[in-house]
Amino acid sequence: IAILDHNGVQLDGTNEEIMPIGDVEKKFSAFGWRVLHCDGHDIQSISDVLEEAKTISGAPIIILAKTVKGKGISFMEGKNIWHGKPISDEEYAMAMAELEGVQS
Repeated sequence: IAILDHNGVQLDGTNEEIMPIGDVEKKFSAFGWRVLHCDGHDIQSISDVLEEAKTISGAPIIILAKTVKGKGISFMEGKNIWHGKPISDEEYAMAMAELEGVQS
């Protein structure tokens, strides 16, 4: 069982801007993989799809986990610049406050 963090972002931009990858599901299916989907931000969705995957035999399985880069952090969400950029101490504090629901 493989899991692909399918967030649509590469180091320098979106997949479509930099190197379109096309229909990932069709590509894996063409090589004999069973393709399953889940919300990569939802623990129950991940758990459910893993349980489903365990019932499948006779083929490798890929789970396409749909995610958003930087989800839940206003200045990071969906922005490719954070793909490999280190975070400062101040940015870390701001991000943690947002994730914890603390109003500044």
